[in-house]
Amino acid sequence: MKDAIDFVLLWVDGNDPKWLAEKNEWNPNYTPESVIRFRDWNNLQYWFRAVEKFTPWVNKIHFVTYGHLPKFLNTEHPKLHIVKHSDFLQSDVLPTFNCNPLELNLHKIPGLSEQFVYFNDDMFLLKNLRPEFFFKRGLPCDRAIFNALIPNGESLFSLRANNMALVNKNFSKKKCLKRNFKKYFSLKYGANLYRNVALIPWGQFTGFYDDHLPIAHTKALIEEIWKMEHEALEETTTHKFRQNDDVTNWLFRYWRYAKGSFFPCRSRGRFLEISELTMTEIEDVILNQKEPMVCLNDSDPNMDFEKLKNELIQTFDKLLPNKSAFEI
Repeated sequence: MKDAIDFVLLWVDGNDPKWLAEKNEWNPNYTPESVIRFRDWNNLQYWFRAVEKFTPWVNKIHFVTYGHLPKFLNTEHPKLHIVKHSDFLQSDVLPTFNCNPLELNLHKIPGLSEQFVYFNDDMFLLKNLRPEFFFKRGLPCDRAIFNALIPNGESLFSLRANNMALVNKNFSKKKCLKRNFKKYFSLKYGANLYRNVALIPWGQFTGFYDDHLPIAHTKALIEEIWKMEHEALEETTTHKFRQNDDVTNWLFRYWRYAKGSFFPCRSRGRFLEISELTMTEIEDVILNQKEPMVCLNDSDPNMDFEKLKNELIQTFDKLLPNKSAFEI
């Protein structure tokens, strides 16, 4: 279908003994950061319930996995496509424990539609959404909001800087703003519009604000970037673990900002850190459906994981109590 929209979801079962054994064989240093990156909140069934309830129009769900599957999953559902890493990554880069090679190569998933939305497994839909929420006139709906990257010693700074270096290599900020003035200074950005105004004087792109929410993509643009910057993307694809010289799928987003290949939109959701202090707010946002989408980030290795996991499950179960057809 010409205007079909697929969803792509990456998932890993951090408790899978086979996966753990292989990961530790390649890198035995299982740090606290590794633990929080891969631990399972046991709430994936609510992702599928939300998709079925709020976006029944989705064409296909491509569930990308190392090979393991959640026990609840109905693998016979006609809209579900189970995708193993080996289905779209070349054998000489496998196994990989780095999300960046996977995300950079999503366009190679067999049968993926031209228009697709990429989800992490901590991103959930909370409201009824129409296809136009993600794409208009064939363009991804997004917000091109400038940011000033701050060197803070964190790996994310390096990854963002690597992406921006490629954007500045290929695009002129001055020409970009001239061609796409209305897209960069849309009133839909609200107070964030001041960021774009404030950073006009800088001759090159200083960075973009990242919404940690599901991202709409087109395969054609990703394929264009691969042709232009094949060496950089191929190098990251060989990295089994995240490295500071990686590029990320945010590059695809930044590239389309520079090209003007997007449709300006309003804020699309909320990014919330999971903690004892934020659980009341998280419950309020979910149960009162205050946002179209939410990202619930796990970043604290010292939290009472079991307690907060159970609280989150109880909250989702109030919003989405009924099993979906994606569940056995």
